[in-house]
Parts: sequence; C-alpha cells; structure tokens
Amino acid sequence: MTDHSGGAEDGEASAILIPLHEARRERAGMPVRFERRELDEILRVYGRMVAANEWRDYAIDHLSDRAIFSVFRRTSEVPLYQIVKDPRMARRQGAFAVIATGGRVLKRGHELARVLGVFDSKLRLVQA
Repeated sequence: MTDHSGGAEDGEASAILIPLHEARRERAGMPVRFERRELDEILRVYGRMVAANEWRDYAIDHLSDRAIFSVFRRTSEVPLYQIVKDPRMARRQGAFAVIATGGRVLKRGHELARVLGVFDSKLRLVQA
C-alpha cells in the first residue's frame, strides 16, 4: 500500500505548507512596498515639513527592486528628496536612504527613524 497523504492524516497540512523556494518566487514578482510603520514615520516628517511650508507634494513609487517616497516643493518640479527603501542593500549599508536632487546620498542606514533624522532641525546657540 502507498500513503498519498504525505504524512498528514487527512492531507490538509501538506496543502498548507509551501516550499521556501516557491514562496520566494511568488514574492519576486511583487513590488517592494513601504510597511505601515515605515509610512507612518515618513508621513510624520512630511506633515512637519508641510506645516513649516517647506514641502507641498509627494509621490510614492513601488518598483520591483525598491520603493521610493519623493518629496516636491511644487508639483511641476523634480523631487527635492527621495526616501528610498532598497532591500538589496539591507545587509550592506542599510535598506533606507535619503537622496537629494542631484543624486547625492544624504544619509543611509538600517533604521528608518535615524535616516529621517537628516530632516530634523539643528539647534543653535543664541547669544543674548
């Protein structure tokens, strides 16, 4: 006799398990996205900069290899900054980066909050 259940009593467990290489193949076709927590952090900084009248518009691009949050001063211009999530760089320099208009990387790192710190205003000593 042969057992066609694959070790499960009723055959349901074998249908639920997906080999790891197949799961990776399915995800390979999906674009990279910002997670909810990451998007909350980005939009918190964006809201602060809009209130300061620095930024006015944004765009989100979900590409096959990276996700990009672009910030604009005016809608018709090129982006002032791009906040990029690139999972391929996660083990090297960090998955997150802030890139200026000319393509210069302002900050790169593993933690989004630290990378977004580039937009924090610097405190200055005021002489009385």
